Amino acid sequence: MDSQGAAGPVDVSCPGCGSTDVRTVEQAQTGKRAIRDGLHSRLAPGPDKTGDGCMHFAEGMVLTALGFGLVYTGVQQEKPLYVIGGAVLALVCFFGTFFVVRGDRGEKAAALAGMPLAEPLWQPAHYCVGCTSVFCPGNTPWRGTLTPEQFKKLVWTQAGYADQLPAGDKAKDAQIPEGVLPNA
Repeated sequence: MDSQGAAGPVDVSCPGCGSTDVRTVEQAQTGKRAIRDGLHSRLAPGPDKTGDGCMHFAEGMVLTALGFGLVYTGVQQEKPLYVIGGAVLALVCFFGTFFVVRGDRGEKAAALAGMPLAEPLWQPAHYCVGCTSVFCPGNTPWRGTLTPEQFKKLVWTQAGYADQLPAGDKAKDAQIPEGVLPNA
């Protein structure tokens, strides 16, 4: 693959297998194999927090309205269990919604604050199609070859939002080899 360097095009080859079939991680996320290999999420520079708070707010308000509907039904049919149960459901959903939305707002703020820290590690990285590894040409700003999961954990950890790795994500359990970061 050719990439533009200071002195012109430069061939980039994988230090792991020697292949020249490499792409920047940004290109790999959107390329032909991205969907099949799950590269969009495996090489993500950070959590995608767009719309979480709005969706959770809407869900919470629907459940709160359901609780008020039970209260109304209980009053109309003179069923105190519906009234009490509906009122409890409405209150729990109403206050729970604000608790969840507040947490979403905090996670989104952490993701936005971490992006300037993630970008210098993520932007220069390349993905090798041949051995499915991630590396930085010239070993700058980090060294060696990593699996996509190790790369994701490295970027997310350095950016400060590794705690937002979803349950079941292989990056959560990935071990980053020592010496990857020169100053670590």
